[in-house]
Amino acid sequence: MNVQQVGVIGAGTMGNGIAQVFAMKGFEVILVDVSDAALQKGLAAIGNSLGRLVKKGALAEGAVAGILARIRPATALASLAACQLVVEAATENPSIKESIFRELDKAVPADTVLASNTSSISLTRIAAWVSQPQRVVGMHFMNPVPVMQLVEIIRAVQTSDDTWALVYQLSEALGKTPVTVKDGPGFVSNRILMPMINEAAFALYENLATPEDIDTVMKLGMNHPIGPLALADLIGLDTCLSIMDILYHEFRDSKYRACPLLAQLVSAGHLGRKSGHGFYQYDAA
Repeated sequence: MNVQQVGVIGAGTMGNGIAQVFAMKGFEVILVDVSDAALQKGLAAIGNSLGRLVKKGALAEGAVAGILARIRPATALASLAACQLVVEAATENPSIKESIFRELDKAVPADTVLASNTSSISLTRIAAWVSQPQRVVGMHFMNPVPVMQLVEIIRAVQTSDDTWALVYQLSEALGKTPVTVKDGPGFVSNRILMPMINEAAFALYENLATPEDIDTVMKLGMNHPIGPLALADLIGLDTCLSIMDILYHEFRDSKYRACPLLAQLVSAGHLGRKSGHGFYQYDAA
């Protein structure tokens, strides 16, 4: 399949990053979200990201207008009818994703590849929501998308070899490094990462050390570029909690229980960088 037009559902942090990397490689992108306000915020984030690349000398200033022109905003899934690939990057909530995929199944042709950027929800479950499940695959980008090299390619039980091969090759065309993963709770990245973040939250909950010192231990002691609590704030504490809840539900193992402090912060609306307050305090988003 010759992919020329790509749909991206969700203009938030992950969605606008995915739209940006496709547009930077010459693909026409239709970016869909529920409101014009959300779309304008996403487009502004892409503009700011491109501006930072120009300042770093990683992108010619004259290329910015062309990249932005390749991204067309829309509020209806029907706008994706001509896309050969659609990447869903909506909120990490099974009911929201199910609603999207069931509607998407009717909005695009039967041969359109449907990828999900889900960070923990079963791709086999997602594939069961559409009439042609063999065209569903996981395409899990890392945050921030324009910077991070990894893409987890998750094969559902139903995923065909052709679907897998297409997204693998597209990931390489984007300049990313794809890794193939079987469908399992949290896949590889979040199966390992989220329990570490959760354990760091427990260390703080038990007053073992300050957030700064917990992160310093991991940065200087384990050579991590960013501490787990700061990383959680970057990811979004609501996303971290959702993933931990999915791991706990799928494995039925108490080692995946979410730290009460993490749940408490989310209940308070302290979601990390995007809200201005998480494990750390930030300027208001």
